[in-house]
Order: sequence, then C-alpha cells, then structure tokens
Amino acid sequence: MSASTAAKISFVDPSWHPKYHRSETLGNDITELCGYINAATFKLLEMIREFDQEGLWQLDGICSCAHWLNWKCGIGMNAAREKVRVANALGELAKISDSFATGEISYSKVRAMTRVATPENEDYLLMIARHGTAFHVETLVRKYRRAKRLQEMNDAAKQHEERTVQVYYEPDGSMVIHARLPGEQGAMVLKALELAMQMAEQAETEVSATDVSAETSGEDDIAPRYPEEREPFDKQRADALANIAESYLANGPAASSSADRYQVVLHVSTETLSDKGGELSHIEDGPRVCAETSRRLCCDASVSVFTEDEDGEPLSIGRKSRIIPPALRRALRARDEGCRFPGCTHKHYIDGHHIRHWSQGGETSLANLVQLCRHHHRLVHEGGFSCENNQQGQIEFRDQRGQLIARTGHIPALLPVPNITERLRDRYEDLHINAQTCVSMYDDARIDWNLAVGALFR
Repeated sequence: MSASTAAKISFVDPSWHPKYHRSETLGNDITELCGYINAATFKLLEMIREFDQEGLWQLDGICSCAHWLNWKCGIGMNAAREKVRVANALGELAKISDSFATGEISYSKVRAMTRVATPENEDYLLMIARHGTAFHVETLVRKYRRAKRLQEMNDAAKQHEERTVQVYYEPDGSMVIHARLPGEQGAMVLKALELAMQMAEQAETEVSATDVSAETSGEDDIAPRYPEEREPFDKQRADALANIAESYLANGPAASSSADRYQVVLHVSTETLSDKGGELSHIEDGPRVCAETSRRLCCDASVSVFTEDEDGEPLSIGRKSRIIPPALRRALRARDEGCRFPGCTHKHYIDGHHIRHWSQGGETSLANLVQLCRHHHRLVHEGGFSCENNQQGQIEFRDQRGQLIARTGHIPALLPVPNITERLRDRYEDLHINAQTCVSMYDDARIDWNLAVGALFR
C-alpha cells in the first residue's frame, strides 16, 4: 500500500462507515436505559431500606433482609448485603440520593461513595462522581480509607495500664461483658471475632462462581470484609463471641485436668422437659431460663441425670449420655447439609433438633431429627414457629400464624414487554432522562490523588 493511499484512508470521514449510525443509535439507547435503570435502582433501594428498617423480613423467620432478598428475589448473598448496606446509608445522604434518583450517577459509584460519605463530604464526593468514572470514585474511596487508618495513633502504655474485663448479670438474666484492652490485644480479639464471623458468613452464603454477579466484581479491594447490612454489626459480633467460646470449650487445652469445669451446666427438672409444669430451670451460678429455652438447649446436648432428695441433696448421679450419638449425627449432617429452615443457608454452628422432643417420647432417630441453625432453632422453640413431619414424611415449617412456609421464593413472570425503555420512560417521564443523563463529564484530566484525598479531610 502506497503512502498516498494510506493517507487517503486515514482521513476518511468516519460517518461514512456503514456501522457508524448503528453505533451512535444503539449507544444512545444504552446510556438512556442506564439512566432509567439508575433511577429504578434508587427506588428499589428506597423500598429495601424501608423493608429492612421496619424488620418486615422477620415475619418469615428469615435471618436478615439480605437472606430475604436472596430467597425471594434470587439476588446473591454478597450483592444482597451490599444493597441493604447502601440502602441504609442513603437515608443519611440526601444529595447523593437526589442525584441517584434522577439517574445521573450509577449504582457502582453510589456503592463506593457510601463507604465513606457523610453529610459533610457528600458534595465533594458527588462532584468527583459526576466528573469522573467509577474507577476514579473507587480509587479515591480506597485511598481515603487507607489514609484514615494511618492517621490513628494510640498510647500503648496507657492502654496496657487501663486494660480490664468486667462481667455481671442484668436483672433479665442476660450477661454484660465490658472490656478495655490494649490495641494489639484488642486487634487479636477482633481477628478471632472476624474469623468466626467469616466462617458464619461463608456458611450462610456458599456463593458459587456463577452466583457472583457483575455488580459485585472488582470490589474486593474496597468492600468491607464483613458487611454490616447482614444484620446489626454488634449482633454479629455477639454471635461470633459465643461461637468462639463454644469452639474453645470443645477443643480446649489438652492439659486441662477436668473438662467439666468448662461446661455450661443447666439445671432442669424432668417435669419441665416433658412440658408437665415444674419449676423454672436455671444456669449454674446464673439466672433462671424458661421451660422452652430449656427444651431447646437439651435438644442437642450431653445430659446427666441427678437424683436429689427433698432438701436438694444429690443421692445419685447417672452416666452422662449424648442425646444424638456421633454416628447418627454424621448421617443427619449428610442428609440435611445445613439448616433446613426455608431460605436459610447456614452450614456451620448447627444444632440437631428433635421434631418431637425426646423428653416427650420422641425418638432420637433420623426421621425425628432435623438440622437447624441457632437462629431458627430458637424460633422453633421460643419464637412461635413450628416444625413437623407431614403425612408424606416430609419436614414442614409453619410461621407464627400457622401458615406453611414455602421452601423457595417465587417471582411471578411478567408479561412480555416489547420495549423496556418505553415502559421506564413512561414511569419516569418527570425526570427527563435522556442519552446524556448518566454519562460522566470526565475530560481525561489526570487526578492529583494526594490533593483529592486531602480534600476529604477538610
């Protein structure tokens, strides 16, 4: 090819390309539809926030709003947790919400901004979001969070001197643990809590590679490791602390002279377990607990029988027996593979539940057992939910109204929509969304990241 020919080709007007008009038309349709999707996503998150804050997901016995979205809407657990977190964060960010509601900024940008946004800095973050790409927003957030961590300084000597742990019981029977630890010791405790939380999270998610949607890709470097939206963070940590204690007691130091000193002992009468009345049971050196709680705790535990006289003096101590023997537990684990409550994905920290309690004549057999996580085990015993075998031998769960809980969620199919853009345009016509609404105003200018991060500290 000659130089003159190459020069002629290089200056050909691109508008003559046969696909140029198609590219422009389809591109405008895509950006316009994205603007409508942004506005619709804001409306979805607004409804999720209302649904979560009112606790409406609890009526189905579900562990969290994210579990409900996973069960009912088919949203992967990671994506569902992010949606709940972002939805709740937007409630305090009016300006970002307004821009999102009009379709100007995308969910990816909003998701990143809500990790650090406050009413004081949302103007600045919104300016970056409008003039930059999602990459710019995510990079700024990541760098700001790193700088924020480096800014924190601690006095190690004072921390060591003031370390303390205080424990006491409240009148309602709950235990309060108040701890003050040096930073490194506190970090070690938090690491243990995070590991326990991570194991619980992995147990409930079990997200396969096909479940990880495009909206969760690329966020590992900036996403919180343990999203707070699964349920209140303090409750996650409380569950993790109990799981750590249970794990340590089950696998404690081999040098211990007596494993019994590490056991939590519940004193309960036969009448209480058999639902024939009886006195309230109580934790040794602790508060009383109700009869149904006693039955739940004894569903899957080691039991020793004490015979006492009228004055409460022990006459004999029977052999300690395990309610569910190891072989049967393995078979139960192989059959159920985790909690059987509809919509639950927990696979660790599972109890064996007697559908008909052993103290009421129920057999400790595979047909009379079902695996339940701690949350749903409590609901079945103390929360008004029920678990039973139907005539076909299948396990069914019913809610507090006695209504059967479906095994899976179901989204009704919509009628075919010839043009989804037209449908969204009719619904959001007052927003005046067009092909340029969500397009960023980025002009290829380089960003001074030090200056950008510093602006967030002002």
